[in-house]
Amino acid sequence: MTQESVNPDPSCEDDYDPHSMPVHIARARIDETISPVNTVERIAVRNALGRVLAQPVSATFDVPPHRNSARDGYALKLEDASPDDAKRLKVVGSSFAGHPYGKALQSGETIRIMTGAAMPEGADAVAMQEHVEADGEEILVAPGAARASHIRHPGEDLKTGTQVFSEGRVLTPADLGVIASLGHAEVSVYRRLRVAFFSTGDELKSVGETLGHGNIYDSNRYTVHGMLSRLGCELIDMGVVADSADAVRDAFETAAAAADVIISTGGVSVGDADFVTGMLEELGTVNFWKIAMKPGRPLTFGKVRQATFFGLPGNPVSVMVTFYQFVQPALKRMSGSTEPERPRIRAKLTADITNKQPGRLEYQRGVLTNDKTGDLVVSNTGAQGSHVLNSMSAANCFIVLPLESAGHSAGEWVEVQSFDGMV
Repeated sequence: MTQESVNPDPSCEDDYDPHSMPVHIARARIDETISPVNTVERIAVRNALGRVLAQPVSATFDVPPHRNSARDGYALKLEDASPDDAKRLKVVGSSFAGHPYGKALQSGETIRIMTGAAMPEGADAVAMQEHVEADGEEILVAPGAARASHIRHPGEDLKTGTQVFSEGRVLTPADLGVIASLGHAEVSVYRRLRVAFFSTGDELKSVGETLGHGNIYDSNRYTVHGMLSRLGCELIDMGVVADSADAVRDAFETAAAAADVIISTGGVSVGDADFVTGMLEELGTVNFWKIAMKPGRPLTFGKVRQATFFGLPGNPVSVMVTFYQFVQPALKRMSGSTEPERPRIRAKLTADITNKQPGRLEYQRGVLTNDKTGDLVVSNTGAQGSHVLNSMSAANCFIVLPLESAGHSAGEWVEVQSFDGMV
């Protein structure tokens, strides 16, 4: 299905266009079209950071597997201590982590115990060493010093049979530790998503080449490479593709043969030298190509053979905004992740925003901080042109201005999308 192309040359800077697709509909269209990978591989736990679980992980034994002390001190029978008087006990041994005391504790006895060490049979309390006075082979336990709460019980962290992590979880450093605590050396994860990407434009030069009049360096490929690397994709960098139908056709066919996803930057409007959308119609299908948003209106989505295609705009900020709003959520789902997106938050504007027109959802680059009262406050980074890439480096959030808004005043609360965990 090809969206009707009524207005020529959609631009990242355009205002309202009644033929542009709302952001939420575009995202729904993407979601209906894509599907996750289903190839599973077994990898070492230490190599699984950021990978997506393909099978649930459950506890096959209690964690911790035995009672152990939560404090350095002395293990004893609670009945041998008193809340009102100091009590004298005989020290009969010790328990260190990995070196337990091998006997049952008798009345009137205690053992020296360290944090994490196994509790001896018969002991049901621990007195912290700060509340005990050592006297040769005996100790004097201060009144009320013995605490049953200083003991960690089997299964207190994880009980046998508990499903710890479900399929679709993106593994964090803490997750790797939990999986290792269950004795697993390997986990089942989905294979990495293969993503081919290229820039289009005769004006583009690679870093290290000499710029001629009218040339610029290709920054988009470096940005896209970085954003994809954060997602753990297998990358196929196809370089710069010339502004010609043959070159774009070759790039599409090569990429479709090797990748699950193709991402291009530039060449998605309808100018004389913009071949991407037309070639997509020739070789595949166009689902949509204009979005009611700023920056990033000329976004193309479709299929080339079996590969999912995202044609991003050419302006560098538009590349990043469209990637984070459309491509990143799609790639996460295609990678097998079932984790929800991070919720947006609200912050108070520190200055007026007047350069907003109704009819488009706008993502302004912002700086999110706390004021003296602890409230979240936000200001934009200044110039919001889609070519001002430095504004993304200066920002730590998007200020999300709704479709119908015509600007906001200082002191108003606005919706904010934090870069933390996204960028």
